[in-house]
Amino acid sequence: MIIGAGPVGSILALALRQQGVPVLLIDQLAAPERDCRAASCHPPTIAILDRLGLLDDGLEQGLVSPVFHYLDRVTGEQVGRFALPEMQSPPEHAYVLQWEQYKIADTVAERLAADPEAQILRETTLLGLEQQADRVIATVRRGDGSTEQLDAPYVVGCDGGRSTVRKLSGIDFEGFTWPERFIKIDTRHDFTTLGPKISNRNYFSDPDEWMNLFKARGEDGSGMWRAVSPTLPEQADEDLLSPAAIEARLQKFCPKPGTYEIVTVALYNVHQRIAATFNEGRVLLAGDAAHVNNPVGGMGMNGGIHDAMNLAEKLSMILHHGAEAEPLLDRYSRQRRKAQVDGVQAQSIANKQTLGEKDPAIRAAKLAEIAHASATQDLHDAFIRRACMIDSYAAAEATL
Repeated sequence: MIIGAGPVGSILALALRQQGVPVLLIDQLAAPERDCRAASCHPPTIAILDRLGLLDDGLEQGLVSPVFHYLDRVTGEQVGRFALPEMQSPPEHAYVLQWEQYKIADTVAERLAADPEAQILRETTLLGLEQQADRVIATVRRGDGSTEQLDAPYVVGCDGGRSTVRKLSGIDFEGFTWPERFIKIDTRHDFTTLGPKISNRNYFSDPDEWMNLFKARGEDGSGMWRAVSPTLPEQADEDLLSPAAIEARLQKFCPKPGTYEIVTVALYNVHQRIAATFNEGRVLLAGDAAHVNNPVGGMGMNGGIHDAMNLAEKLSMILHHGAEAEPLLDRYSRQRRKAQVDGVQAQSIANKQTLGEKDPAIRAAKLAEIAHASATQDLHDAFIRRACMIDSYAAAEATL
């Protein structure tokens, strides 16, 4: 039983079905939310999509981004250019695939709908969990208000940062919340009007208002740009979310005639947290239910998909091949927590601090370091392996 039918829960369900494990996928929403968040798939994730037979769909629905840029917003200059195909030993998939999370979930849902051993219950809310010797009993409320009990040998919480599964299991969510909130703006404006220094993935350093600027294909395929930047802790919602404030923010970044076409806007708190354990008996955690991080670098969804593939393989060994459960699931927790602590958490914090550094001397040194890495082959390749989760994924998988 998988709670949460976002990209992580969906990938987990598909991976389990391909290994012959029946699944029940439960989600409280009628359909995935449609926006541009969580759209980046790094090379290790692309390899997983390929193994699951999803890559052709991703290439058709998404956008291939082989290059990413770092820029100094203060001067307008490009600081560094990093190209995956130009690595000395590039990964098999030498690009980042901008494939929005709702498209991933939709694509998987279409496949599961034709599978009699996969059941999806939508508009269904988890209310309680009871672990027994050989199963977990879940109490759920259906869309019509009725309640029922469902059971499965294992329950996996893929139900987001506010995970009900994690809370019901009493698992601590360790870490902190950043003082500033982030604002995400989706617009159809084509920022390549800024010139060749703009790629599909851009990181703008600024001591006052750094920005991530990524392009995805959008729901209709015509292109959607996502701009993410910080706000001041004391700023009120109405001062940030008014149409005039959104317009002023984008015009300050990229002045243009006329107004921007705004598709969606979101203002949210940003956390760096990780579950104390990813396994508690027959209850397991994956994705945002197990770990959350700031979005600088686009690592969150990737880490969740890596969780899903790792866990699917271990559950298959337990359920179909008689492997002893406790050591395997303990190893799952060790491997995936290592990937988060040493990789995603450390790298995403460093990414944010680099972009928003306020001390002029430290900022100059960090930008110089990026420029040097961009121009030096070995450092260029190492930078990409860190930024694109290649090293952290390999290290976690090798953990005993």
